[in-house]
Amino acid sequence: MEVIGPNACAVIEFVLSDDEGEEIDRSDPEGVTYVHGYGMLVPGLEAGLSGMRAGERKRIPVTSEEGFGDRDEELVMELARDELPNPKAVEVGDEVVAESPEGDEAVLRVVEVLADAVIVDGNHPLAGVGLVYDVMVRSVRAATVDEIEAAARELAVAEDELFGSEPEVSGAGPQGLVQLGVRKSK
Repeated sequence: MEVIGPNACAVIEFVLSDDEGEEIDRSDPEGVTYVHGYGMLVPGLEAGLSGMRAGERKRIPVTSEEGFGDRDEELVMELARDELPNPKAVEVGDEVVAESPEGDEAVLRVVEVLADAVIVDGNHPLAGVGLVYDVMVRSVRAATVDEIEAAARELAVAEDELFGSEPEVSGAGPQGLVQLGVRKSK
């Protein structure tokens, strides 16, 4: 297999910038290995990689809809500090992990700390942001059966998390969510 297409295993390097040119991230020196067609990358990037060959470079613009989605202001909520495991130590940037009665987890980032409450955001940090990937394809080959099966399993789990029994969340607060813990920002 010489071009990126369904069931191709590709190794890519990238530099990710926002649509204003500010660098956000870059791949590790060894690159990112993925199986094409299984949602392992954001949809706009995966679509832009189709048909590329080893050694080829390309600039791939990705809209927020094709990237990490649009922002949903209903995912910005206020929680009482006493609902947190360690209410006095919570800081902006911490991640609060909440669980629905069905066992689904949601990660909420602390964006503001108030006297008796915290404001958390359940949106991905890049939600609503237009992105630009500067990509170089290092290698392309046919994926092995094991790689395809692993990618298909990951896709099934991701789809189940997205479309399965997600908790109902409204702007009024994290209805149905039970607090598990807080992770410190890095």
